[in-house]
Amino acid sequence: MSELVGLWREHFRRFAVLSIVTFITITRPELIAAQETESVRTLDAQAVAHFFDGAVSGLMRTNNTPSGVVVLAQGNEVIYARGFGFQDIEAGIPVDPNTTLFRTGSVSKLATWVAVMQLVEQGKLDLDENVNAYLTNFTIKDTFATPITLRDIMTHSAGFEDGSLGYLIKDDPDSIIPLSESMARYQPERVNPPGKQTAYSNYATALAGLIVSNVSGQAFNDYVRDHIFAPLAMNQSSFEEPLPPDLASNMAKSYGAEGGDFVEGSFEIISNFGPAGSQSATGTNMVRFARAILNGGELDGQRILEPQTVQEMLDRHFAHDQRLTAMGLGFYGSDYEGTIVMGHGGDTRYFHSYLGIDREHDLTFFTSFGASGGSTVRSVLLPAFYAEFFPRSATPEDTSEASAVNAHEYAGTYGFWRSSFSKIEKALGISGGITIAPLSDQELMVVLGGNAKKYVAVAQDLFRESNSGVSLISGMSPRLLAFQRDELGEVTGAVMDGLPFMSLRKLAIYETPNFNLTLLTLSLAMMLWLLLRRFFQRATIKNLSVSERRALSAAVWGSAAHWWVVLSGTVVLTALGDSLFSSIPMLFKAWLVFPIIATLITVYLVYKTFNVWRQRLTTSTWSRLRYTCVMLGSVFMSWFYHFWNILGFQYLE
Repeated sequence: MSELVGLWREHFRRFAVLSIVTFITITRPELIAAQETESVRTLDAQAVAHFFDGAVSGLMRTNNTPSGVVVLAQGNEVIYARGFGFQDIEAGIPVDPNTTLFRTGSVSKLATWVAVMQLVEQGKLDLDENVNAYLTNFTIKDTFATPITLRDIMTHSAGFEDGSLGYLIKDDPDSIIPLSESMARYQPERVNPPGKQTAYSNYATALAGLIVSNVSGQAFNDYVRDHIFAPLAMNQSSFEEPLPPDLASNMAKSYGAEGGDFVEGSFEIISNFGPAGSQSATGTNMVRFARAILNGGELDGQRILEPQTVQEMLDRHFAHDQRLTAMGLGFYGSDYEGTIVMGHGGDTRYFHSYLGIDREHDLTFFTSFGASGGSTVRSVLLPAFYAEFFPRSATPEDTSEASAVNAHEYAGTYGFWRSSFSKIEKALGISGGITIAPLSDQELMVVLGGNAKKYVAVAQDLFRESNSGVSLISGMSPRLLAFQRDELGEVTGAVMDGLPFMSLRKLAIYETPNFNLTLLTLSLAMMLWLLLRRFFQRATIKNLSVSERRALSAAVWGSAAHWWVVLSGTVVLTALGDSLFSSIPMLFKAWLVFPIIATLITVYLVYKTFNVWRQRLTTSTWSRLRYTCVMLGSVFMSWFYHFWNILGFQYLE
């Protein structure tokens, strides 16, 4: 049974970790134009090539990655551009950085933000206007008194819950619907007032893309093609799905590592949320885009934004703690070895990308890698590059306030605000969460996904990593950890450096994995004991009275029903796998009937438990207590289904 619970835990962790790892890429916005710095170290192209040639190939082999691209420019000169692996394994076509297209995932959002700011420059959009002013066929719910603005959307502080299951990424082009219809159909609940917490939102970005279309009078894909890609000569870039034939022939195949080989998957369809992630582009095209931003909105005499607009996008606009990284307008940041880099990461099921703009060293770069292992390659490569070429200067840190810190008040389990609260995706958090425990008065242990990292107090509500070489997840090593408090001074949340778009909330005990998985295991164990007793004590049970047999039957049926939910659910999740991200199959819908049946039997079991005590059924008080424990386990299971939105048909499609 523990193996079965572990399998369920692994299914949920797989999705939860994906949603956590996905979008963990790097940077921090404090910008000084490269041309205004006193001196910029010119990188040696041979040294750069030596580093990437050696590092990338090894990382790709270790992480089962079939394809990849790295492009790096300093100033207006591309000093490194190389493809790795194969665009098409079967045909033996290698990756070419100039012609092979990769899916950029959420790096696509940067084009959406540029489109928004172009219309702001023209006076057609106001970042601080209620977004409902720009919508035509539906409105955003007025859950809170404060309306959502484009500024909230661009800083990921709009307050939407997350959602994706069944509709975010499709496999069938026939499933594409108009963007306006998609935004109306899949509108998530608002769980926070705007500007209170950051929670990365694909929906909000796609909504911004719809606003671009409504205001400009052009389809979003056409607008980006005409006003961004064409001026920048990004001729191998497109938001179209499927790709136009002239580009489709150069698209890197979607591969997954399965059964000891690379297995080709489908071209992912993200058009229903297209402005949030449907772009395909070559590595060199993406660096042209980055260079235009680095140059203040201009490249090769073509201007897409005014310099002051670019500066505004890259300035700090939202941070939960001013000592940590912040959101710009669409761009976000982290600290790479003390270097300030602005950029955005992106992940689909098959591709993992990052675009960065480093104004301190006059650098722009783009990387993308295929298959699930590509996420690790992408996330590990850039920190290693900065450690090699621009290591952090060792400067003493002021810790004079650390002695007043009491690490024990930060203890608890934390979950990302980027979660679902009203739909079945909430269940992805069953085995998620970040555990924080004190090691001493000034030291914390942070545990995520089975990995641990130590942090030491620097000041009130601020901790710094003890060892920069230890990661929570491959490539994810937040240097600083800050905590949030409410108006009463109670610790209510946390923020990790490098994740300004995704703050954490302190979970109540009943939301934590330990609480849920412990009681789940105990409940199933008690029910299994009852089922085994029913089998091995058949003769004894025959001698019970009619009332006692009926009471026992209620407990047996309840136990069997809950076990059936778990066993059948394990089979269904195993069979469906990642396809749940594309659609809600009939098999999954059918399985959702079983928690309803089990809960109805539980209600009857509660009624029978009162009869057992009132009529003093069974032979002893001890046996009635055992019966009650089974009933309580059944009640917990029903609460479990309800709390995690497994009870009923709580999904969008």
